Amino acid sequence: MRIDIPSQIPPVSELGSVFFIGIGGAGLSAIARLMAQQGTAVSGSDAFDSAVLTALRAEGITCHVGHDASHLDGIDTVIASTAVRDDNPEIVEAQRRGLRLWPRSAGLRSVMEGRRTIAVAGTHGKTTTTAMLTCALIAAGAEPSYAIGAEVASLGANARLGSSDLLVAEADESDGAFLVYEPEGAVVTNVDADHLDNYGTVAAYAAAFDEFIGRIGRFVVLSADDAGTQQLAALARARGLEVLTAGFGDDADLMGQHLRVDGTTTTFTASLRGVDLGPVELAVPGAHYALDALLALGAGLLLEQNLDLLIAGLAAYTGANRRMQSLGEAGGVRVYDSYAHHPTEIRADLAAARAVAGDDRLVVAYQPHLVSRTRLYGVEMGEALSAADRVVVADIYLAREDPDPAVTSAIVVDAVSGPAASSGGPVAGLADVLLSELRPGDLLLTLGAGDITTVGPAVLAALGGR
Repeated sequence: MRIDIPSQIPPVSELGSVFFIGIGGAGLSAIARLMAQQGTAVSGSDAFDSAVLTALRAEGITCHVGHDASHLDGIDTVIASTAVRDDNPEIVEAQRRGLRLWPRSAGLRSVMEGRRTIAVAGTHGKTTTTAMLTCALIAAGAEPSYAIGAEVASLGANARLGSSDLLVAEADESDGAFLVYEPEGAVVTNVDADHLDNYGTVAAYAAAFDEFIGRIGRFVVLSADDAGTQQLAALARARGLEVLTAGFGDDADLMGQHLRVDGTTTTFTASLRGVDLGPVELAVPGAHYALDALLALGAGLLLEQNLDLLIAGLAAYTGANRRMQSLGEAGGVRVYDSYAHHPTEIRADLAAARAVAGDDRLVVAYQPHLVSRTRLYGVEMGEALSAADRVVVADIYLAREDPDPAVTSAIVVDAVSGPAASSGGPVAGLADVLLSELRPGDLLLTLGAGDITTVGPAVLAALGGR
């Protein structure tokens, strides 16, 4: 559901007891953690139990499974996920009681009060860039707080309250959330039209990033390799911001060269306006991750942090949950999982997976996310998946939308050219479909922003039992 953003957003200390509807989600769990670590009484609910809820409970946060109006007894502020529907009993009860009801963007903005925020925005790569910048700043001794849209193994969680006044935050544009923030600095990874179910047109989506630039206080790091961010540079300079471009082209201020993806590692060299900065080595595979690292390095340098320590922090980054994440190996099959759900992301992850697979067969199981996105990009999704050796496409993950008989995963399957492609049906039965296909030496990559994340572990468990 869409919840109006309040005209006044007080700091966390004035919110009283806070309840999160959808607390198991990456965005809300991060905000809940930061509020709880500031001493706020935090609780929440989610439709299903999960490892995230288990971790939050261990941190002293009450988490209910299922939604019930009684959960709001003693609550002052309610923060809800955009995936929650209007008829959710906790939403209905919050409205009946006249409680403060906020979208997640207002919750994160409340956390930002009194802090120097560095916001990381863009269509793709936000989570990885935010996590890389956080790791780099921690290594440099900056002690930042952070809010990231995924669990990050090398950090131990998706959020933590640091001892300094610096906050690194992933700034999501999907529902316009990033237009609530007023960061000191920002990174924009790219501008590639998405979420048109919210924005309506490509022009409106691009205009939101123009507006975001106007909310930044001091500096912005922009990709020099993306046409959308290149258009933002002149606007940012006209508004008096310090602009640093980063990329692998000759026109970048912070330039990467000698890029090499070798198995599960990525290396390149960096220079700043002609001055050599030395080599950078990453423990994650993919050219797109190299660009994310350059952007993070640029932000760290504009924050006047030590170069060598920033590079050491980037090297310590081992990946984020569901971002080309290695789940393990069983029966000679390596299994990776990724959140990619847009054609650009699919292409990038398949290129990285191909580097990891080498000469072995790359099998991809993909779950389209949202009817609206599949309607717009289904053919491009299929074309991007054509880089695999075998493709299985599950039914569309509906999330907050209703089904449309005219829009199915067959659109994606029919657009795959080259490898054998087929429909895999519901995610609940997808592991069995894959087990009939997989053979020793294969690399299985599960892709999508829905519940396909359950498939990889199921496949590994079954292969381990053979």
